[in-house]
Parts: sequence; structure tokens; C-alpha cells
Amino acid sequence: MQEVGGSSTTTVTAVLRAMQLIDAFALGESHLPLAELSRRCGLHKTTALRIARTLAQSGYLVQRDDGDWRLGPAAGWLGARYQAGFDVQNVLEPALRALTMACGESAAFYVREGNVRTCLVRVEGPQALRHHARMGEGLPLNKGSPGRVILAFSGEPGDLYEAIRQRGFHWSIGEREQGVATISAPVFGKHWRLLGSVCVSGPASRLPQQKLEEMANTVIAAANQLSYALAGNAGPSATLVRASHWHP
Repeated sequence: MQEVGGSSTTTVTAVLRAMQLIDAFALGESHLPLAELSRRCGLHKTTALRIARTLAQSGYLVQRDDGDWRLGPAAGWLGARYQAGFDVQNVLEPALRALTMACGESAAFYVREGNVRTCLVRVEGPQALRHHARMGEGLPLNKGSPGRVILAFSGEPGDLYEAIRQRGFHWSIGEREQGVATISAPVFGKHWRLLGSVCVSGPASRLPQQKLEEMANTVIAAANQLSYALAGNAGPSATLVRASHWHP
């Protein structure tokens, strides 16, 4: 694997390499040896070590007594500051927890970051077999219901997206990941600004089309409540408002 290199007038290679090291940790991985970090990032071990030590000076990485590396407190603080912009602790997590209890499947909130979507927060469902998503990972907008909903309510043209706007939700089975089914609805903030999409996901074996369509009203209601809360309005908690009515 070749080391990342080259020069650019718009990017700083050292910063990109540092971000690669931070992003190398997968969900559930508490620590990694230097050799694995360098392999995943396509960097020579000496380069990876130099960057890791630099990141450690700012608290983004920490070296353990056995030589392995783990994410440091600064990385957690950075994520917390990002999540704070969406009031994760007071609004998103409780709403997703309630949605998970209502549907019996995992629930998540996705936001748009440029040309991709990322999972900002997720609440796992009670089932032993469930779909796992890595928070912060960039995923395509045009594959899977969370991204399709974001595109639709961002004004994406086309019959598919017009149909999503009219329905106020979208479901998909195996579009991005084989064997995974999802259903999503849009969430808005102040002045009808699109914030993201709320999604319920699980194995397609448990969520066929009929089951997904039965969940639609529950998912839309959760999206409406999130929209009211994030916009700073009390809102009618029991009133079902189709997302197409939200869209200006």
C-alpha cells in the first residue's frame, strides 16, 4: 500500500494524515498497535509514529503502557462539541430511545456533510441480531433511505425524490447494504431548514416492505417531534404532520 503523498494548493498533507490516524479506529476498538494504524492509513510506521506523537501532544491520541494507541480526551471533546450543535443529550437521544422502544429496532439520526451523510447519534435496538452503523462514517446520499430523504428535502429533482416529498418518508431494502432494511423521515429546524433524517433500521428478514410501511406513521411522528424540539417549539406532540406539509 502506497503512502499518501503529493502536494496541493488547497490541502495540507500532514493534516490529512493526522485525520486518517484518528479515523482509523473502528466502532468498538479501544486501542490499536502502531503497525495496524500504519497499515490502515497506508503510512510508513515511522511516519505514523511521528504523527501519533504529535497528536498525543494535543490529547487526540494516547499511548498505552503496552505501546498501543487509543483515542484521547481531546477527540471525545471534539465529538461532544459537534453533537452539542444538535442538542444530542436533551433532544435526540431521548427521541431515538422512544422510537426504538416503539419499533423494536435501532434508530439513528443522519446529517448531511457535503456530498455524504453521517450518523450523528444512534440508539441500538433490543434484538440480538441488529444492523450496526458507525457514527461519523461518511455514507453515500443516494443509497439507503436516510440519504434519499435528505436529498429529496434538499430539492433534488426527479420522480423518485418528488414521490418522497409527497409521501413524507422513504424506505429501502438492501440498497446500500445487503440484508438491511431502513425507513426514514426528514427533520427540520427553525425556518424550515432541513437538519437531517431520522431512521429506523434492522435486518430485512424482520423488516419486509409491509412492516416498513406500517412503521411509517411512527417514524414520521418521531421526526415531527424532533423538528418541533430542535426548532425550539413545544408543538402538538400527538398531531401527525406529513413531512410534505413541512417542506416550504
